[in-house]
Amino acid sequence: MRDCAIDRARVDRVVFPPEQVAAVKAVACELPIRYGLPLSRFSRTELHRLVIELAVSDASASTIWRWLHDDALKPWQQRSWIYRRDPDFAAKAARVLDLYARVFDGQRLRPDEYVISADEKSQLQALGRAHETQTPAPGRTIRYEFEYERGGTLAYLAAWDVHHANLFDRVEPTTGIEPFGRLVEQVMTTEPYASARTVYWIVDNGSSHAGKTSVKRMTDRWENARLIHLPVHASWLNQIELYFSILQRKALTPNDLATRDALAERLLGFGEHYRQIARPFEWTFTRQDLDALLARIDRHEPQLALAA
Repeated sequence: MRDCAIDRARVDRVVFPPEQVAAVKAVACELPIRYGLPLSRFSRTELHRLVIELAVSDASASTIWRWLHDDALKPWQQRSWIYRRDPDFAAKAARVLDLYARVFDGQRLRPDEYVISADEKSQLQALGRAHETQTPAPGRTIRYEFEYERGGTLAYLAAWDVHHANLFDRVEPTTGIEPFGRLVEQVMTTEPYASARTVYWIVDNGSSHAGKTSVKRMTDRWENARLIHLPVHASWLNQIELYFSILQRKALTPNDLATRDALAERLLGFGEHYRQIARPFEWTFTRQDLDALLARIDRHEPQLALAA
C-alpha cells in the first residue's frame, strides 16, 4: 500500500507541474462569487468542475482533493469569527471569572456574598403539532409531527446562584426592564440574598439591563446588589446559558406545546424539576485560559484586519 501511495504521488509530480498545483490551490482559496458562481462555498465536485472550466488543470477530483489535503485546505467547511468590539474585554471578562472563583477586586468573597448569573430567553413559541407526538418503541425513536400551528410566544427569565445552585425563574409576556426587575425582586426579597452583604448580578448587554443606567437602577432599588456586565459578545461566559441549554434540550425539544399556558407550565415545571437535582456547574475556564485565548486571537486579528 505504501508503494502504491509513493507511485501515485510520483505520477502527480510528473504529470502536473507545481505551477498547476499552486493554481488549483489558489482557486480553492477564493470565494465562489469571485468567479460569478451563486455559491457561498465550494464542494469538492464544484471546485473540480470550475478548475476544468477555467482550464487550470485536468486533474481528477480525487487528485485535487489530495493536493488540498496536503495543505489542510477545506473550502467546503466554514466557521464564524468576530472581532472583540469591547475595548475593555479582558478586564470585564477577568472580573466575571474572578467572581466565579469567589474573588472580587483581589479579595476573597465573604460567606454572605453571592454571585447570580441571569438572563432571558425571548420569543419562545408554543407550537401545536398537527398530530400527537408518538412515544418510543423497540427500534423506533420518539416521532413528532412536522406541521404545527403557532400558539403565541412567551419570555422566560432565570437567575442562577453560581456557587449554591439556587435557581429562580419566571415567565413573562415579553422581555424588558420591568420583567427583569421582577426577576431581581424575586431573588432579592428571598433569604439569604435579602440580608446579604453583596449580591453580584452577572448579565450580558441586552436591552433589559444594559449600560450605566441599569447599574444605577439596580443600586437605587437594592442597596446590596451590584450589576456586573459581561463584555459585548461574551454571553458564553454567562453560566445561566448552561442552564438554558439544558432547558432547551430537555424540555423544549421537541416542542409539542399548543398554547402559551402549556408552554408556561412546561417552563416552570422544568425549573421546579431542575431545582431538585441542581448542582453548581463545574466551571473550568480560568483567567489563565482567558489570557491564552486572547493572546491567540491577537495573533490572528492583524491578518483579519488586512483581509477586511
